[in-house]
Formats: sequence, structure tokens, C-alpha cells
Amino acid sequence: MITEGVVRARLANGLSVLLKEVHAAPVGSVWVWYRVGSRHDPPGRTGASHWVEHMMFRGTERFPQGVADRLISRVGGYSNAMTYLDWTAYFATLPAAELDLALEIEADRMANARFEPEEVEVERTVIISERQGMEGSPVFHLHEAVHAAAFAAGGYRHHTIGSLADLQAMTAEDLARHYRRYYNPQNATLVVVGDFEAQAMLGRIERAFGHLASRPIGELSRAAVEPPVGETVGALGRAAVEPRRVQLTGPEPTAYVMAAYQAPPATHPDFFPAAIADTLLGGPRSLALFDDGGPARTARLSKALVDTGLASDVSSFLLPTVDPYLLIVLATVQAGRQPEEVEAALLAEVERLAREPVSADELRRAVHQARAQFAYSAESVTDQAYWLGFSQTVADLGWLEGFLPALAAVTAEDVQRVAAAYLTSSRCLVGVYRPQPRQ
Repeated sequence: MITEGVVRARLANGLSVLLKEVHAAPVGSVWVWYRVGSRHDPPGRTGASHWVEHMMFRGTERFPQGVADRLISRVGGYSNAMTYLDWTAYFATLPAAELDLALEIEADRMANARFEPEEVEVERTVIISERQGMEGSPVFHLHEAVHAAAFAAGGYRHHTIGSLADLQAMTAEDLARHYRRYYNPQNATLVVVGDFEAQAMLGRIERAFGHLASRPIGELSRAAVEPPVGETVGALGRAAVEPRRVQLTGPEPTAYVMAAYQAPPATHPDFFPAAIADTLLGGPRSLALFDDGGPARTARLSKALVDTGLASDVSSFLLPTVDPYLLIVLATVQAGRQPEEVEAALLAEVERLAREPVSADELRRAVHQARAQFAYSAESVTDQAYWLGFSQTVADLGWLEGFLPALAAVTAEDVQRVAAAYLTSSRCLVGVYRPQPRQ
């Protein structure tokens, strides 16, 4: 169990610390998780959290641009960072004897980032180019359109990279203000997993981070409570029985169908039954952000869409989040077939979860697959540090400790109940991308 043996501490400045000794090899992984992600981007400054992450690699006075990466690489380590809906995280995995280097870099990053206007302009070009690269994919546009329609307000409405208009208008002071508010010891969790002695490591962390000032950040914004994503109410107050739709066209010759259903947040009792429903539909995933999962050939959607020749590929996606988010299904329409065919088969297969109880054998296989994928995703010290920090940020360590038991406890009745509550056509938003007609 990942949480076994974890030492928890909190510095006087509010920094939360999680330590786990793993002595299998002389390596360690240092992560710093900030409770700030794209959902915290202010209106008119979407993409701010992601842009601040980019600016952290422009360097500080102590570690000018590129120096920190070179120092970590020189001792045989590697580092990276990521921003998503609810959080931003930085990490380095390196020899255990060099862990102080990662601590010093992260402590310096937390307090001394620079937002020189000329550096901001350089990064503006990089991020706009990144977005323009994404715009070549119709799936990117479909995701943007579906999220904008699914969330009338709140930070889950926009893509992590932000809108082009906001990226063009944002200033260095906008980014510095965002940094000063959220890059704060009391808004962060430091995780260290690896070959060290915990109490000695706590002293090293106190020396690196204890002097950093804590600043009040106020109440962290929460995503607006949204109606079920597909539900629309007419003049008489009756919910629509058909899913809402977003239609896009473009030059890409392949058509896509996306179905988005409102999903419960990580801490809701329905989350783990929803995770098993996701496994039944799309195949096993660990629920880690970058896990593509195992083979999906035995999953229901693959059988209903790929095996029948309607789609060349289909996947489903569910992620633990702080507030209600989405369970998303994406199908690539097979050449010669129509999006309407794919949509009808997709919705019917999803709704079958609510109509028909899952057999004992299928449920047992899905639970086993989900538990196995989680185990595979938590093997290395880097993986374990990821899960500890991620869980503490979107939920708490009790949630992580109960992860495998919660999956094992899901029953066929749980899956059917959750499917009936969330995965129905009346609560679905369908996005369709179709090629432009040839002239």
C-alpha cells in the first residue's frame, strides 16, 4: 500500500510534507504540488496557471535559465512539471545522495521566480505556438467546444492552455500576481519518496523551505455547480430527453464523435462505481493523468463500435477531480460510416449499463483490471510520490488508502445505479466533428 509508512508533517509556514522511505534502490523523487490549476485562471486570463509553470523554467537569480535542469541531469536525474485542472506539480527524480539539490531548486522556485517583460514575451510566443500546434487537431477543437457547452461557468470550462485572445492580452504583471497568490507554502504539498531517513529528511526540508514566508491566499475558488451536462429545461420546466449537441466542421477528413457525461468528484461515494463503469466501457486505466490504460479489446465500447466496423478507435476517460467533472467517450468514425450511426451505437451501449445488470464474471474482470492498472502505476518512487501528492491535492491520503478496497467493494448494483444517475442520454452532451463537404 502506497500510504504505508508515510510520515506527515507541516512546517510553521504551512507547507504540508509527506515522506516515505523506500530503500530498494539509492534513488529518490521530490515533488511539489500547488493547489492551482486551470480552474483557478481568472476570467480574461485563461491559461495563466500553465503560463506560470512555463515561466518557472525561465530561471531565478540563483538558478538562471537552464541551470537547474543541467545540474539535475549532471547527477543522473530528470525533472519535469505539469499543469492540469486542479493543480500544478514539479518533480525531480535523482540519486538519493543528491536530493538536497532538488529541495533547493524547488524552494527557490516557490519564492524567487522572475517575470521580466521580455522573458514573458518570449514565452508568449512559445505558448501560442503550442496552442496553434494543438489547433491542427479536430479533437482539440471538439474538446474545447464540448467543455464550453458542458460548463456554463467555472474553471473546468476552458482548456489548460487558455484561449488565444487571453494569451495575446495577458501581461507580465498578470502572471506575477497569479504566482504571488498561489505559489505559497500553505498552498503546497512537498512529497519525497526514496532512500533516506525520514526524520533527517524533515530537518533538511526545514532548512530549505522553513524560512519562506507564507502569504494569505483567501478562499480558493471552486468550480461552479453545474446542471447535468446534457440536461436542458424548456418553458414548462421539463428536462429534454435527447442529448444536447455541438457540431463542428473542418478540413480534416476523419469524423469524430464525443459524448460527455457529468461525473462525480473524487471524494463522492459514486466515484469508484463510476470508475468501474469507465473500465467496463473503455477498458482499464489507473486513473493517473497520463495513463493510456491496458488493452481495450474486451471493453464494451470496443466490441460495439470497433468490432462492428462503425469506428476505428474508441476510448473513455475519467479523472479524479475536486469538483464534478466529466466522463468522456471519444470515437473515431470509420471511413465510409456516418457519425449518426456511431452516436446511436455509442449512446445505446452506454445506456445498457443502466438497463442491464453487469454479470458477475464481467464485473470481477473489470475490478481486477482496474486494481491491476493502479498497481502498475505505483511501482517506482516517482509513481508513488505522484500518487501521494495527487491524492493529497484532490482529496486526502485516506482516499488513496481506500482506493483499492473501494474498487473491490463495487457491486453490480452500484454500477447500474450510478449509470442510471449519470450515464443517460438526457444527461449527455454530444460533440460531432465532420469533414467539410468536398467542393
